[in-house]
Amino acid sequence: MNFVKTITLVAVICGFCSQLSYAQLQIDAQYRPRFEIRDGYRKLASPENTPSAVMSQRTRLSFSYKSDNLKLVFSPQDVRVWGDETLSSSTGVYGDDASLTLFEGYAAIKMNNIGWVSVGRQQLVYDNQRLLAARNWNQNGLAYDAVVYKKEWNNWNVHAGASWNNTTEATSDNYYLPDRIKSLNFAWLQYQFSKTINLSLLHIASGKTRTDSTNRIYFRQTSGLYGEFANDWIQSQTNFYYQYGKNNQNQTINAWLFDADVALKARTVEPGIGFSYLSGDGNLANNQDNLFDVLYGARHRFGGHMDYFRNYASHTQSGGLVDGYAYINFKLNDNVKITNTGHYFWLAETNNSTPDKNQLGYENELACQYKFNQWGSLKTGCLFFLPTDNMRLLQGIANANDYQQFLFIELTIKPTLFSSKL
Repeated sequence: MNFVKTITLVAVICGFCSQLSYAQLQIDAQYRPRFEIRDGYRKLASPENTPSAVMSQRTRLSFSYKSDNLKLVFSPQDVRVWGDETLSSSTGVYGDDASLTLFEGYAAIKMNNIGWVSVGRQQLVYDNQRLLAARNWNQNGLAYDAVVYKKEWNNWNVHAGASWNNTTEATSDNYYLPDRIKSLNFAWLQYQFSKTINLSLLHIASGKTRTDSTNRIYFRQTSGLYGEFANDWIQSQTNFYYQYGKNNQNQTINAWLFDADVALKARTVEPGIGFSYLSGDGNLANNQDNLFDVLYGARHRFGGHMDYFRNYASHTQSGGLVDGYAYINFKLNDNVKITNTGHYFWLAETNNSTPDKNQLGYENELACQYKFNQWGSLKTGCLFFLPTDNMRLLQGIANANDYQQFLFIELTIKPTLFSSKL
């Protein structure tokens, strides 16, 4: 009932706004079920483990109103694993009564010639999504409660945003969970040099508290550059970010991240190579934090699709990560694309909590995507990982299998249900 009332309210607001100026109302939908077979996905499997089969789905609606001076977006979504719900007493079947959430809900207002200001829950996607991302592989996705200023002129593009997070409407103090960012603040400046080159500067100040009962906020500062180059024959991107300031244990931060990717562009076959270095701690007792924190960056996109390295502090024991990879794309036609990627992983540093040697293993990813319609596609993937003994020690699974595997098939349907100029 609350959901129906909310939809009705959005329709009324959009109808009212349509009387103010020329505008457009649009309703988009997204339905994305995914079937997975996990036999070593995220965590190494051993002989006593039985592979799991999992079915999940995302169902999302997006209501958007756009005019010359105003944009409203309201996007509810339902995310569920098939069979994860409690028995419904009213219907006698299993139905999820707790998975409906608000993915996006914000208003963007044009401030004359000064720019746009957006307020509310919104996606923050910048550059190659290394630090601020949508995390689209996760069925829930990722949006942020923030205020963002945006301005474009000539070849310049400037964004600045801030957030302040609480778990409740507290009457005193500003406590927050220490493993979550209390305050996220950023500035992004992009310049388009030509049709082939653009460069952007990103700075993020991310603050955390030491515990869930302390007020002091420690800010980690992240500054860096991202660049892209693309012409008819080559496409490349690279970034370098440096972190400094204090972590929430009041340790001095000195960490960095470097990524580079180069691909040749052709009609049917596109080979490419890449390298990523995320610094880690070689000495845990020096009261300095050398592990780079990727903040709200994409996890699945970087560090291999088997998702062994989602949390670098725990999954590498603060050792950081080096990823050397090569890939090749086959474009059979405009609708079918096959990609194979091979990764080899090392620890950036070894310390008292990591294995003595840094080689971790090889991962191979074979994926095929078929776009059967303008609004629909089907993607399937077959991945395997060959761990070293160091990887077994890192995860604490001494008898892990020599061959780890992960398979999935994903259907994506994204139609526009309604679009009208008002």
